[in-house]
Amino acid sequence: MRIDPHAHTTASDGTSTPAQLVAEALGAGLDVVGITDHDTIDGWAGATKAAERMGVGLLRGVELTALSAGITVHILGFLPDPDYEPLQAEFAAIRDSRLTRAERMVERIAVDFPITWPQVLSHVGPDATVGRPHIADALVAAEAFPDRNAAFAKVLHRDGPYYVPHYSPDAVDAVRLIRAAGGVPVFAHPGAGNRGRIVPDETFDELAAAGLAGLEIYHRDHSDEQYPRLTRIARALDLFVTGGSDYHGLGK
Repeated sequence: MRIDPHAHTTASDGTSTPAQLVAEALGAGLDVVGITDHDTIDGWAGATKAAERMGVGLLRGVELTALSAGITVHILGFLPDPDYEPLQAEFAAIRDSRLTRAERMVERIAVDFPITWPQVLSHVGPDATVGRPHIADALVAAEAFPDRNAAFAKVLHRDGPYYVPHYSPDAVDAVRLIRAAGGVPVFAHPGAGNRGRIVPDETFDELAAAGLAGLEIYHRDHSDEQYPRLTRIARALDLFVTGGSDYHGLGK
């Protein structure tokens, strides 16, 4: 059985609709694909219908953005109860904060680059929340940069002058929330140093004590040095190991 548990759609910052994601998974020879959009489960319905029609297994999940000692981390939550009200409230809080943050960032960027808020909105899917990838797409469309990666490297990175933070729950609280919703929490790409600072080893102890179940060790953003480190941590804390493509369609 071939499974890719970590993929994104237009419900967050992917470029494939939920139905397209399922079709692409089928075309790639997958038996099961995970839908794990950032801070939303709005893509579940469309993906479920497509999966039933195409005969592809669907692993329903979410990628919750969180903070640990000022470091941004992502916690995958697999199979949470979609009707669990505290989880829905957290999604709403993050979504509202992301929208305000995106508007402020566009205001800053527009001083130096040819970009407007309506241009950014034109790149956002009907059920998606505006994020930095959509700002990047608008910059690419305006021919300010050749692709998303270049826009992130020059304008949208966390240490740049245009960056504005948004609300995120504490990582320990995020793990507990996923558990309370009946889900299975997995630390996504915990050693991806090319994305920014990574958490120290003691953070894994805190998350495991809160209910963390697994580590996504096999990820394209991990250096060779991270595999033995993360494997050692997983074994010491009795966490299971996953891997995933972190597929975003044409966005990455």
